[in-house]
Amino acid sequence: MKNLLGILGLFLLTTTTFAADTSPAKIIDVKKIWDEAPHNAFTDLIRYQDKWYCVFREGGGHVSKVGSLRVLRSEDGKNWESASLVTSADADLRDAKISVTPDGKLCLAGAGALHQPASAKHQSYIWYSEDGEKWSDAIPIGEQNFWIWRVTWHDGNAYGVGYSTVEPRAAKLYKSEDGKTFEQVGDKFDVEGYANETGLIFLEDGTAMCVLRRDPTAALLGTAKAPYTDWTWQDLGIRVGGPELILLKDGRFIVAGRRYPGGAKTVVWELDPKQGKLHELATLPSGGDTSYPGLVEYDGKLWVSYYSSHEGRTSIYFAEIELPKDSVLEDAAG
Repeated sequence: MKNLLGILGLFLLTTTTFAADTSPAKIIDVKKIWDEAPHNAFTDLIRYQDKWYCVFREGGGHVSKVGSLRVLRSEDGKNWESASLVTSADADLRDAKISVTPDGKLCLAGAGALHQPASAKHQSYIWYSEDGEKWSDAIPIGEQNFWIWRVTWHDGNAYGVGYSTVEPRAAKLYKSEDGKTFEQVGDKFDVEGYANETGLIFLEDGTAMCVLRRDPTAALLGTAKAPYTDWTWQDLGIRVGGPELILLKDGRFIVAGRRYPGGAKTVVWELDPKQGKLHELATLPSGGDTSYPGLVEYDGKLWVSYYSSHEGRTSIYFAEIELPKDSVLEDAAG
């Protein structure tokens, strides 16, 4: 019996290792870079002036009265320091997203769950900085109770998809010419289900692409040409939480977010925009309360910020991934 159990254990170990080794992408390194608050979550990542910036929310729990936006900075991706902490006396600040403006400033976006009683449930905000340390006062953007999930810059303008946090549920595109006043573009998205979080990019020809989370159903891929009032939607066939979308220099589209089946994990996929399918590249060490990644292509690799509770306290992680040299889409089609 002992020999049989030993052989079975060796078989399981071998098959597990084989499955990991045959993943299309190679996880080179994963580091925990922050765990100082009781709950550290909802990240984004960028490179700015040859430094890494990782932003996220610190709070007492996944939802809590007090929540602040932490800004971390690193020169080498190994040693991280706190550059700033953005706070509010009136709201639980949530879901930090960071970008660079056309004139070279840092732009931090997030939303506040307003302390009640208040005139609304949520308000989106934006802050600006030239060094990541000193930030402007919070600038309310968009409409109350429409959560502008992230800000993406294109052709000198700022864009973001906002979703309603109260009934009736809806999602729509916003645009700003000055980075402060955001106006609705076109009609509300014509999609079914509870549409909310998004990854949003613009291609060289101006085409907008949006990965849209829906609950409790599969995510959608939306595309639109300027002026972005007419969207075409494809069902991606899998539910994705906290999605992020980037375009690599070689033309591949990469999506990351929470995969639900079999227990929550933070996963990286290659997106096939023609077929509307996601092909899994790597599953990061993660579990429980997890996901909300930031993605950066740098030095020939993919770098990912994300959060996870698989080691106990919900913490912030920074991963280095070597992607396959070629697209996996041809193999998937074959």
